[in-house]
Amino acid sequence: MHELILHHYPNSPFAEKARLLLGFKQLSWHSVLIPPVMPKPDLTALTGGYRKTPVLQIGADIYCDTALIARRLEAEKATPALFPEGQEFNVASVAQWADSVLFQHAVSLVFQPESIAVRFAALPPEAVKGFMADRAGLFSGGSASRLPLEQAQQQWPTFMARLEQQLSREEGDFLFGEASLADFAMAHPLWFLMATPVTAPLVEAYPAVAAWLKRVLGFGHGSASKLDAAAAIEIARNATPAALPSEASLLPAGFQLGQQVAIAATDYGVDPVVGELLFAGTEELILRREDARAGVVHVHFPRVGFRLEAC
Repeated sequence: MHELILHHYPNSPFAEKARLLLGFKQLSWHSVLIPPVMPKPDLTALTGGYRKTPVLQIGADIYCDTALIARRLEAEKATPALFPEGQEFNVASVAQWADSVLFQHAVSLVFQPESIAVRFAALPPEAVKGFMADRAGLFSGGSASRLPLEQAQQQWPTFMARLEQQLSREEGDFLFGEASLADFAMAHPLWFLMATPVTAPLVEAYPAVAAWLKRVLGFGHGSASKLDAAAAIEIARNATPAALPSEASLLPAGFQLGQQVAIAATDYGVDPVVGELLFAGTEELILRREDARAGVVHVHFPRVGFRLEAC
């Protein structure tokens, strides 16, 4: 049984989501810190080119995107459940909306000039310039574009009022009574805003939301120990990928198992990963690829939010 390895960096909102999922599940894991900007040679040795943060590694199996990481952690430890019985559709749908629409608004608000000045006050101008250039490249070529600040400012109160109403009327302490993936997906954009006094009032102005966020963050990050990237790559090289899911493949028209394909995100960070298509399930796509450093790995992607193309 291989241990959980999370490749992440501290200030990444989606990495915070994954860390909270590990805390919610009360799991132990190894922490590999990656650069916040490209190049990321150690990470891409494992993923084959996927550059977004975070990535979960279990032996020679590499899981991309927190939507799929959540499902893998659910398989790792069933309780407490991220998808409570009877709420699976609601939870997954709200989480997808929060990870896209709400997060897009939070990014626009966080990267307004006043917030940037505070957030990057300790960095030299060259580093800030490099970070902003990297993020411009990250959002190039995909369906997601930077939301105009004025639009984000106009719409944010509506989203927060809806969330405040839901939390005020719900009998439990969380969005659907008991904690679920929906809470963690909704929380990480707000955690991002709380990082500076410029944007924190956008959350703190809503008492039920602020109290709920404190409860979600209270799950913590589980038990983490440091691991360097070279050791993680060596673990992948020495491991054998796990057996493929027993679920029958649900292949898109025109594709067959064993063919060379490219898989890429559709919204942003659209760098493709090329490999042999091993599996196409209702939620997951799996590629086999071989790397000079990492050896044979299976790279896992969600089916939703990613495109599959023949090479």
